[in-house]
Amino acid sequence: MQLRGTLMLLAASFFWGTTFVAQILGMDGLGPYTYAAARFALGTLFMGALWYAYRRKRAADRRVGTFRSGFRAGLPVGLAMFVGVTLQQVALLYTTAGKTAFITTLYIVLVPLAAVLLGHRVRAVQWGGAVLAFAGVYFLSAHGETTINTGDLLVLICSFFWMAQILLIDRFARTVDAIELCWMQMIVCTVGSAALAAVYETFVWMDLWNAVVPIVYAGVLSCGVAYTCQILGQAYVEPTQAAILMSTEAIFAAVAGWIVLGEMMNAVQILGCVLLLGGALMAQLRGCTGKNVQHCRED
Repeated sequence: MQLRGTLMLLAASFFWGTTFVAQILGMDGLGPYTYAAARFALGTLFMGALWYAYRRKRAADRRVGTFRSGFRAGLPVGLAMFVGVTLQQVALLYTTAGKTAFITTLYIVLVPLAAVLLGHRVRAVQWGGAVLAFAGVYFLSAHGETTINTGDLLVLICSFFWMAQILLIDRFARTVDAIELCWMQMIVCTVGSAALAAVYETFVWMDLWNAVVPIVYAGVLSCGVAYTCQILGQAYVEPTQAAILMSTEAIFAAVAGWIVLGEMMNAVQILGCVLLLGGALMAQLRGCTGKNVQHCRED
């Protein structure tokens, strides 16, 4: 089961990482809020179709008394994600993409800290993996950046909301319907982004049409598929491990930028990829000794 959760979280990271390229291409003629509203609206439609497709399974679960709706749980999760996304978008007006990626991934360290406060047990090997992954993200995205500005502070605040989103999903993923939970996330982000776009931005329909491919990619794969994979994956993976696995989106983003946009990586950035990957692998070690050997083998 843990392997299944790990693969789902890596799939989510792949789609999130490659969506950075789609976001750059999509916002060529659109404002950030308009682009976000369009991608989340498409994600909402995708999740609605998925919800309808699984209607018979939900009906069967209701008959045996095992179904629990995810709509109510999706509200706080969606609010945390919306604030995180919005602060990240605004911060990019004041700071660099590299520093944004680095400071955002403070959740790699914040999640285990918060998990300890909430009563979770975080093993020493997971702490080591978190520190190694955090160092990897630094070398990959923000090496040499030393100044702090308004955008950096906004991203710092944003990282706390990503931490909250991860921990909230950890709380609900095992107990409520994952599709409804993800669908409510999409609805909250769509409504919030559309409201901000209506207040602060204008667009013409041709600009929206020109960005249709990046919007479809981000809406279906990054919003619909990836966030569903996150919720399903976190049902089997501890929050600290999940945070480290999801931070590998930085690697996928760098590789996608190299392949699609021709962005080159230097030796320091390649070192960052190696450290991040090493941290992700280290966090998966369970330290199977003594009485828990059989349990680890079963996982």
